[in-house]
Amino acid sequence: MKSIWLEALAAIRARVTEENFATYFAPLRLVSAQGDVLKLVVSDPFFRDWVQLHYQDLIEQAASTAAGRPMRVVMDIGATVEPQPALPPEPEVADEPMIRVSAGTDAPRPDESATFPLNPHYTFDTYVVGPNNEMARAACASVARQPGRAFNPLFIYGGTGLGKTHLLQAVAHHILAQEPRTRVVYLSAEEFTNQVIKSISRQRMDTFRQRFRNNCDVLLVDDVHVLSGKERTQEEFFHTFNALHAGQKQIILTSDRTPQEIQHLEERLRSRFQWGLITDVKAPQFETRVAILQRKAERDGIHLPDEVAFYLARLVHANVRELEGALTRLAAYASFHHRALTVAYAKDALKDVLDHRTRALTIDAILKMVAEHYDIKVADLRGDRRHRAVAHPRSVAMYLCRKHIQASYPQIGKGFGGKDHSTVLAACRKIDEALREDAALRGDIESIERRFPA
Repeated sequence: MKSIWLEALAAIRARVTEENFATYFAPLRLVSAQGDVLKLVVSDPFFRDWVQLHYQDLIEQAASTAAGRPMRVVMDIGATVEPQPALPPEPEVADEPMIRVSAGTDAPRPDESATFPLNPHYTFDTYVVGPNNEMARAACASVARQPGRAFNPLFIYGGTGLGKTHLLQAVAHHILAQEPRTRVVYLSAEEFTNQVIKSISRQRMDTFRQRFRNNCDVLLVDDVHVLSGKERTQEEFFHTFNALHAGQKQIILTSDRTPQEIQHLEERLRSRFQWGLITDVKAPQFETRVAILQRKAERDGIHLPDEVAFYLARLVHANVRELEGALTRLAAYASFHHRALTVAYAKDALKDVLDHRTRALTIDAILKMVAEHYDIKVADLRGDRRHRAVAHPRSVAMYLCRKHIQASYPQIGKGFGGKDHSTVLAACRKIDEALREDAALRGDIESIERRFPA
């Protein structure tokens, strides 16, 4: 059975990255085999649950192939044993990627084993400011000038591709330009989770805690909503947060939703995320989108006629990353085919962008997201009940369909169970007027829109 297990490991190794193999599979130890059951031992229940959730099927498939018959794999908690000789030795701590930003010519400190480079374009100078993001930009600039003094933590939320990562890295650039020896740590919440898992599997949690709590002056974490449901990672992040905050070290977090909207997040973390300033980044308005395109065209040496910039700004309205990507793609196509940038050429070259969005965002998709937000059934939205608990969400859904799908009123009515077009028109006008004064309604709609596909 040992040879079968080693053969299974070899098959797994061929199917995953070397990093994943060293992190998730090398620590697994075969302790017994009874019939068609292989029993493996791991040192920590959190590590066991993670491997079972993500790799149980892969391990059983590899073991079954190696044994020539169906095999079942069970994992238990036990004492750590010596590594199996057939496996490569685990890397030393110095070989682990340290997610740290460094700048200048100063030599790294001993705790820095590697650097994580910043995007040179993600600075405050290249960040286009508009009504959608001016508060977030001002808060980041303030924090960058005096980290740890105000707005700690700073929590920035907004949809995908709206510039949250740009702001995080702009803060890092500014701080390091002022004081190159500042210990700035920038990483995603997913990478923080991976670091926790690796440290647990290699029994190096003390090193992990030293790295993030004692050797850090500024912590920048992207997509903190990814911590949802990860109890052990949340525990480590909670203590890391406390240690840094108590030491007046700056913490900036980004998320695609507010702290209150992150499900399966411990209440103690949720409350700490709200200690400082919470600000949002919305989808840019038309004028801001045009300015973003013009700034990128100038930076990349692209001749962009105004009419083409206006077309692109109308085509892509909810994602800055996609907006810039559309310009890059269009310029590359035009250069390759030796064509001038015109609206006609842009329509032809980017027609699949609009087709993809039309397929991804449908009336059914909006109905589902609105129903989930208001905790009602889709059937209720399509039904005839006029109670406010149903009628209001129905009006919101109709408004969103009209705004984002550009469907006609009769088409929307048909998607809502055969409603008359005049009903849809009245609902859209009602929501449009209420948005001017109803902050709670604006919050609901923004929360739903952040879930829309990019």
